[in-house]
Amino acid sequence: MHLQRSLKVTVLSDSRSWINEYIPDIILVIKSWGHHVTWIHRASEITHGDIVLLLGCGQIIPKNILVKNKHNLVVHESALPHGRGWSPLTWQILEGKNEIPITLFEAGESVDSGVIYLQDIMKFSGTELVQELRQKQAEYTKKLCLSFIKDYPEIAKKGRKQSGLTTYYRRRQPKDSCLDPDKTLREQFSLFRVVDNDNYPALFEINGVKYILKIEKG
Repeated sequence: MHLQRSLKVTVLSDSRSWINEYIPDIILVIKSWGHHVTWIHRASEITHGDIVLLLGCGQIIPKNILVKNKHNLVVHESALPHGRGWSPLTWQILEGKNEIPITLFEAGESVDSGVIYLQDIMKFSGTELVQELRQKQAEYTKKLCLSFIKDYPEIAKKGRKQSGLTTYYRRRQPKDSCLDPDKTLREQFSLFRVVDNDNYPALFEINGVKYILKIEKG
């Protein structure tokens, strides 16, 4: 790789995000290319630099912090502007989709509205549970982030504005993991694929009593 200079890159993720398991691998590659990388969990810790990667980050970044870096990049699992908002991969799995777009774009002051740099398609077999879904999401997140950094600064000139129908996914709640005891497992398998056995397990209620079901592959 040929770059004019070393870049100052910051990775910001929420301290309890599942993607933290995969971030060290991304950082190692960026460092191996001769760049300086800092990993933080609070937006207030962002300093002046070149690129911020906002991965697994639910924090709202104010304009006075965004301007500290030339680029503030977000990875979002939809074909923006369709599917802005929360948990886009989960909602699309629940819709029965197994080919799901993933987009790397510039963070803006309004939600998921910035210039798009890269897009790809994640393909699933329909049998993956949440850990496998996350692993594939992490692989594509890494691919997009590294592609941008590898091709920077030329790639920054190729950004395009979002166009088309704008839709939003709402934030998921515990009630969204509720099963219908009168429906079959097959009818509700998509929900089983996206529940987290520890943090938001599948549950159902009968006679006023709540029960929890956990799923794993045999």
